[in-house]
Amino acid sequence: MADAHSIATLDGNFKQVYADKIKDLYADSVKLLPRVKFVSREKQPGNAYNAPVILGSEHGISYATEDEGAFALNAPITGQTKNASVKGTQMVLRSAISYGAAFRAQGSTRAFEDATKLTVKMMVDSITRDIERQLINGQMGMGAIASVSSPSITIATADWAPGIYVGGENMPLEIRDVTGATLRGYASIVKVDMSTRTLELDALPGGTVATDVVWKKGSYGKEMAGLHKIISNTGSIFGINSADYSLWQGNVYAASGTLSFAELSDALARAVEKGLQSKVLALVNPRTWVDLLDELVAKRQFDSSYKAEMGESGHEALVFHSQNGKIEVLSSTFVKEGFAFLVSEDDLLRVGATDVTFKRPHSKDGSEFFKELENNAGFELRCYSNQALFCEAIGRQTMITGIVN
Repeated sequence: MADAHSIATLDGNFKQVYADKIKDLYADSVKLLPRVKFVSREKQPGNAYNAPVILGSEHGISYATEDEGAFALNAPITGQTKNASVKGTQMVLRSAISYGAAFRAQGSTRAFEDATKLTVKMMVDSITRDIERQLINGQMGMGAIASVSSPSITIATADWAPGIYVGGENMPLEIRDVTGATLRGYASIVKVDMSTRTLELDALPGGTVATDVVWKKGSYGKEMAGLHKIISNTGSIFGINSADYSLWQGNVYAASGTLSFAELSDALARAVEKGLQSKVLALVNPRTWVDLLDELVAKRQFDSSYKAEMGESGHEALVFHSQNGKIEVLSSTFVKEGFAFLVSEDDLLRVGATDVTFKRPHSKDGSEFFKELENNAGFELRCYSNQALFCEAIGRQTMITGIVN
């Protein structure tokens, strides 16, 4: 039949409708991912991304007074550089389109878009939200458990990031002890109570106790390192031992409770001491953002910028200036309540084999996206990513802990 649908027509319509528009479908809650540049594969020789990083200054300086003549020179002490290396983390998301939906999509690219846009949007939304989670919290777990009341667990306030759990019903989990070495077992989320930070599970793994940590099923030991892990690291990361080089150690600043602009500036000073002189992105939890906005509004009530005739009020981002230059404060639902991150976007890269894509790896022209299901009446569509977060100057990044909103 001339009108019969096939994988070839599915692939052709998909390429025309979606192939160059993936970034347009990113979840609205994704804030960091679009800001961090992805380094294309051709710029990554070998099977890992390698980059020389500066870890120490040149010290072979000689000193003399004006009348010392041909004075002796001190021996050269060369600056310290090492090669940092990082490999991408693989993620695959599978979805299926029934024969019925495929037949409804035949005839035109418009019909194809109408039939598939919800599925494709949901897939991109899901995988980019999980990449965002990893960019911030990768290798740290979803959250520590504060209390257990079978079959439910409550996540600790400081470890609660609401974006992780939105739409979380049926999400498969694993629970491990605080060290990660002991696996308590697996479970799926039945219901999420966002107001109480409570996850009702289908069954509570035996031995689960407060202080245990929740992970996405199968993610332990396989996630990319996120900002939290990179900045707080005290051992080896990207192939370099941070214990040997102060410039490879991030800055961890303890807040006194409710975060203020004064504490933001004080925390930032630690990074400035290590060479930060560029604009900074401050990623904070939505509740922290409200506290900072309240402080900003209170301080502006009586200054010269106030105009009585201006009825509009509100902000999407808070911007202020400090000794480094501009600081942009963004609210992120993937930042846990007890933490905030001050990062230089210029120092961050996403590296790996490929950014988010629907292309099948063996496809020569990027036109193969679907495969027929072997035992079911439909077609399978897969979304793939191979990437990791890399920081070229860890000493210029800061994490704030101990925030109480």
